[in-house]
Amino acid sequence: MAAQRERELKLTDDLSRSRTEHENLSGKLAEQKKEMEQLNEKLSAEFKNLANQIFEEKSKKFTDQNKENLGELLNPLRERIAEFQKKVEDTNTQSVQRNAALNEQLKNLKELNQQITQEAKSLTLALRGDSKTQGGWGEMQLESILEKAGLQKDIHYFKEKNLKTDEGSNQRLDYIISLPDGKHLILDSKVSLTAYSRYYDTEDETEQKQYLKQHLDSINGHIKSLGDRNYQSLYDINPPDYVMMFVANEPALTIALKEDPQLYEKALDRNIVLVSTTTLLATLRTISYIWKQDLQNKNAEEIARQAGSLYDKFVAFSEDLMKLGNQLGTVQKTYQESMKKLTDGRDNLVRKSERIRELGAKTSKQTDQRLLDRADD
Repeated sequence: MAAQRERELKLTDDLSRSRTEHENLSGKLAEQKKEMEQLNEKLSAEFKNLANQIFEEKSKKFTDQNKENLGELLNPLRERIAEFQKKVEDTNTQSVQRNAALNEQLKNLKELNQQITQEAKSLTLALRGDSKTQGGWGEMQLESILEKAGLQKDIHYFKEKNLKTDEGSNQRLDYIISLPDGKHLILDSKVSLTAYSRYYDTEDETEQKQYLKQHLDSINGHIKSLGDRNYQSLYDINPPDYVMMFVANEPALTIALKEDPQLYEKALDRNIVLVSTTTLLATLRTISYIWKQDLQNKNAEEIARQAGSLYDKFVAFSEDLMKLGNQLGTVQKTYQESMKKLTDGRDNLVRKSERIRELGAKTSKQTDQRLLDRADD
């Protein structure tokens, strides 16, 4: 399996290069630590020489000048000491930063090595495994693509659903991709790569031709099988005109198309579209974008509906307030007319009722004084 060995060899080379980079980075870290120690020793020696030089230059002046000038004589030394301390601190800071960066690179390199090793193991096991193992690996690849595209399980797509045809027979679909307009895409991932693996395992040209033919026959057989299932007759969903047939290993599809350039057209004649990782991811990302646009449109429609409902309620409330205002005006007018009858004029009701009380009528209550005052005005 030349290509497989080439891939494994490439992965091995990548791993070897990563390990070499790891060793180089470790070596650089050790060199920088050594350089730091040498720099500290050099700076310490320079400081001692500088201090001795300054003290020698200023020693004669110390005896001639008074104590007031002592500070001025020591200022150059203080400045040099401060510069030296700053240089040491800057050097230490840079060293810490470089060490942190190197440690981060080493960590990332280690994780990359582990990822490359795991991917190499997974690919090798999948290509050399049985159909069930290959199918599981293909589904794992497909799940990863769906996730990268931003589609959610049981919302945007459904896995392994049983549906009925017009004749009443059951059809089990690998994946159903839902679209906002109520339509669906059907995605199938069961493609055997056994012959493809054997093609790269052998260096014999006769065997290579035999396994390449078997690989092409396997793809053609699956195309025919999908076409015969007539997914377009499923009445539980609204399927499109074409079914997507996913080939999990892109080189496996590429070599098949190279061997048979008419393979795409043959698949289309049976309402099948051949897709690889690259083309499928682009398609699914487009579908994810359509879902996002649909959600935005629905949100806009809901906002418009809520705004319309709020406006209608506001109008109804304002109409009720207008009615209440009119009713309050009528009540106020009626109240004023009634009060006039009660208190206005010489023979108003308040005066007459009070006259009856004054004549000796037996009463248990007395008219409000405010009404009496108003009736007397």
